[in-house]
Order: sequence, then C-alpha cells, then structure tokens
Amino acid sequence: MRITDLLKRDTVILDLHSTGKEAVIDELIAKLDEAGRLSDPKAFREAIMLRESHSTTGLGDGVAIPHAKTAAVKVPAICFGRSVEGVDFESLDEQPAHLFFMIAATDDAHDTHVETLSRLFTLLDEKMREAMLKAASVEQLLSIVDEREQEVLAEQAAEAAKAAEAEEKAQAGKRGEDQAKAQAPSEASAANARTASEQDRPYVIAVTACPTGIAHTYMAADALKQKAKDMGIDIKVETNGSTGVKNGLTADDIARATAVIVAADKQVEMNRFAGKPVIQVPVADGIRKTEQLIERAIKQDAPVYRATGGKTEQQEGSGGKRGIYKHLMNGVSNMLPFVVGGGILIALSFLIGGINAEGEIAELLSMIGKAAFMFMVPILAGFIASSIGDRPAFLPGIVGGYLAAQAGAGFLGGLVAGFLAGYVVVLLKRLLQNLPQALEGIKPVLLFPLLGLLIVGILMVTVVNPPVAALNGMMTDWLNSLSGANAILLGLILGGMMAVDMGGPINKVAFTFGIAAIEAGNLGPHAAVMAGGMVPPLAIALATTFFKNKFTESERKSGVTNYVMGLSFITEGAIPFAAADPLRVLTSCILGSAIAGGLAMAFGITLPASHGGIFVIALVNKPFLYLLAILIGSIVSALTLGVWKKKATV
Repeated sequence: MRITDLLKRDTVILDLHSTGKEAVIDELIAKLDEAGRLSDPKAFREAIMLRESHSTTGLGDGVAIPHAKTAAVKVPAICFGRSVEGVDFESLDEQPAHLFFMIAATDDAHDTHVETLSRLFTLLDEKMREAMLKAASVEQLLSIVDEREQEVLAEQAAEAAKAAEAEEKAQAGKRGEDQAKAQAPSEASAANARTASEQDRPYVIAVTACPTGIAHTYMAADALKQKAKDMGIDIKVETNGSTGVKNGLTADDIARATAVIVAADKQVEMNRFAGKPVIQVPVADGIRKTEQLIERAIKQDAPVYRATGGKTEQQEGSGGKRGIYKHLMNGVSNMLPFVVGGGILIALSFLIGGINAEGEIAELLSMIGKAAFMFMVPILAGFIASSIGDRPAFLPGIVGGYLAAQAGAGFLGGLVAGFLAGYVVVLLKRLLQNLPQALEGIKPVLLFPLLGLLIVGILMVTVVNPPVAALNGMMTDWLNSLSGANAILLGLILGGMMAVDMGGPINKVAFTFGIAAIEAGNLGPHAAVMAGGMVPPLAIALATTFFKNKFTESERKSGVTNYVMGLSFITEGAIPFAAADPLRVLTSCILGSAIAGGLAMAFGITLPASHGGIFVIALVNKPFLYLLAILIGSIVSALTLGVWKKKATV
C-alpha cells in the first residue's frame, strides 16, 4: 500500500483557514467527513483529542501528524492541510506547524496499513517539506508525495537486500566454524581478530512504543535508524505498535548490545535488559533527540538495569519518573471501583429500606456494599506500593492497608501504608542486590514478600497506626462538626479546586479528599466535589449554546458534547476550551464551580457515591437542591464566560 492510496485529491486542503490548533483539527476532520471517510466525526474527534492529551503530535520542523485508530473511521485515509502562515500546534521544537497530515486508521488496521502510515515520517525530509510548501496545485502536491515515496521505497528495498546478503554471510560463517578451526594458526588468529574487531564496534538496540501504536512508534524507530546510519553506528530497533511487536530483539542482539534505548510512553518488556545500560525516555525524544540518545548509548551513559521488580534503580527512587503523584493516582484509580460500586449499593439500601436499611433486599445491598468498602483502604495501599516497588510490594501494601483500616487509621493510614510498603521493598532490593546468583529466583517469591510483610506490619502496628488513627479521628470529628460558614467555605474551596486544572493534580487532590471524607463517614464534602466537577463542561455547553457569536462553528459543535460530559461528571470535557483561552475559561469555571460546591454544602447535601454525575443524583438526600446548586454554578460560569469572551474571529 502506498501513501497516495490513502491521500487523495478530496482529502487535501491547500490553504487552511484555521489559525489555532483546535480549529485546524476540526477543519481536517470536516474534510475527512465530507470525503466520506468517517462514520462518526464526533467520536473520531474525541479519539484525536485523547491522543493529543498523551503528547503533542506536532513533531517539529513545521510538521504535525494528528492521528487516531478508531471504529469511527469508515475508510482508512490521510487528510493533508497546509498553512503558509503557520499555526501554533504545541510542537516539540516550539515552532509553528505548516504541514498537517491527519491519519484516520480503522479499528482493525492491519500491518501493511500501519506500516504505510509510518512511512510518512521517512518521506518528510527538508527537501520534500519545502517542495510541499511551494506546491501550486493539489495535483503537484500529490506528485511530490508519489515521487518521494518511490525514492524511499527503492532505498528501503536496497537496504533490505543488503541486510539479507549480510545475514546470508553470517549464516555461511556459522556453517564454516568447524572448517575455521582446522585452519592454520595464523589464519585462525586473523579470523579471530576480525571477529573481535566486529564485537568491539558499538551496537545499539532500541525499543519504541507510543499509546496508540500508530505514528510515533514508527517515527521514532525511523528517526533512530536514520541518525545511526548517518553516524555510522549499527542499530536495531524493535517497534511495539498497534499490530504487535515487529523486528523483535533477540537474546543475541541484547547480549551484543553496547546499550539499550527505550523510547516509550507505555509499558514494554524490560526484564530481558537486565545487566545492560538502559536509557528510558518518552517516545517523543526518540524522534527529536536521536543524536543525543545514540551518543549516550555509545558512552553507556545510563543506569544498569536490574531485573528484580522490573524497574531501573532510577525509576524506583523517589525522584524517578513516576513521582509521588502518579503512585498516588495508581492507588486511587484502582480503589475507585470499590468506592463507586460499594457506595451506590449502600445508597440504594438506604433508598429502599431507609436510614437503617431495613428489609431483606436493603440488608443484602448494604452487606455487599459494605464488603466492597472493606477492601477500599487495602486496595489503595496495595496499588500505591506496587507502583513504587512493583509486584513484591503488593503484598505488604495490601496487608499494611488492612492493618490501617482495622486500627481506625482509615484512608490516611492506607496512604502511609502504601508508600511505606513501596519504599521498604525498594530498600530491600538494594540491600539484597549482591546476593549470590543462585538466590535470585527466591527473592521475588520469598525474601521480598516475607521481609517486606514483616517490616511493614511491625511499623504499621507499633509506629504508624496509633498517631494516624488519632489524626483520622480528629479529621472525622472536624468534618462532622462543620456547619454554617465553615461548611460553605470548605465547599467553595473544594468546588473551585475541581476547575483549576480539570483532571490534573489540584483536581485530584480535591477528589481524593472527598473520597477520604466518604470513608470517614461524612458524605458532604464529596457532594461539593462532584458539583464543582460537573460545572466546567456544563458551563461550556451553555456558553456555546447561548453566546454563539463568541465561538467558532467547530467550537459550537464541540460544545454540545459537553452537555453529556458535564452530566456524566467528566470535567475534562472543558479542557480544549481552557487550552484555547485559559484566562477567561478557567477563571469563569473556577467561579461557578466554587459557587456550586459552596451551595451544596450550604444545602446540606450528602452524596454516598464517588462518581456518576446525573446518574447518581437520586441517591443524594436532597436531589432537587443538588441539581439547583449545579445549575446555578453552571449558569454563573456560562454568563461570565459569554460576557467576557471576545467574538470569534474564525
């Protein structure tokens, strides 16, 4: 399959009208939809924006390749757009993008299709980019692409033939090993010298992977191979794409390698690199920082990877890439289903049987819901611990969380148990790293679980639980004592925090506090949290509906979907609008969210479920007042934004 099989005359825009990132994406999607390539343009846009949320597809050098693989694509296609003036696409080199290739891949994209899409990056050298910027017609532009692709295919065919010839020579050499042994001493010495010379030559191996496995995976691979070729360095790159692992690294490759480059934004198999210097970077660095990475690999400027636990020492430490926030979110995200499911069942038991859950059905629902709640703190601690210390830390984390829950240390105790277990196991790995090789196999199944459990258990029971349980009790008493102005102030703060970064760390701090309050038996704070989180997308939806002249046509269309997102408590629906106009959108949303949170606390709303939006409104004690609080907050934000925002220029 060729690029020109996917890029057609009816999917080319020679002169883009849009001047912003969101607008460019919408214009390209509209072109694909007009050409009949999409079955659901809204769903395709959501997939495109989800990919952008992982990392920008503005690759630099004036090129952006937004892409998505989804069932919303009817026919695989590439849509090209050109902006001579340039558009700020949040590119990796912070320069405007001029050439846009939107890739629309079907959900069942096969190997040939994905490889064709990945070939785009190989084509786009400086000469081709300049030619495309100067193309006077669609026909000329398609001709430029076709001619350049033919050149690249010819080069790849020649390289493949050369590689096959080298492989054949290698196989012939192996078949002649016995014969080589019988050679004269001088000849054997010369052969051995040549072999030693080949082994001394740097050999770099790499793995590339991105969340969708369509574009960045292959772009990084191509960039690394091209730069290594220019530098005269031997390299082999394994791709972990949407169609699986390609060009897989063998045991011989790894044994021979000088160092390993892992340019990935998702998990890849790492234990195989034990004992090798491993450079771990985002996949974008594999595209933009190829020379730097290869030079580091040649110099072995990287920590040696240790297989135990599946992480490098650099990752395990507190200053590693994951960070405390990501460890916490790993625990919260895995705990959330227990909170949601258990909370809703308990609320339903109240709805059916009253505050005491009387009656056979109500008692059954209450029993199941409370059982789910019993696992909440241990699961939180277990997954925080495993995020830090991997599988060996899961057991001491779970047990530490259980001990915290039993001692009344609650959510706070679970947090301490999780981090304690994780870092205890990290410490054990370092202390035991020099044990004899014969004992390596028993570390993860015996030493780490046993010692980790013993240390964490003793520390939790004797050191952590008493003061944390007392602190948890004080917090519970404080929450229960809140009334009047104090309760309203807490609601204002929690509601406003939900809109500050819409799914980011501040938002998650408020959300986590609400869950902790639920666990402590106070159902008021999380009602303020959910109200504040529902306001931003609802406000955007209302503003785009009633202040049409302040938004572009594409923004108005996107605004409609925010009704659904807001009602579903998906705050992130407002992110594209906040990114385009942060001052007005964020300020307006924070104001309305704070008001909604404050009103929820003022009305005495209680919410037993941690998520669900409109679908769990029936479970609150005062549903109509809760809806009123959310509506007032949304209207305040919508009016503020509608009045403040300038008229749309596109």
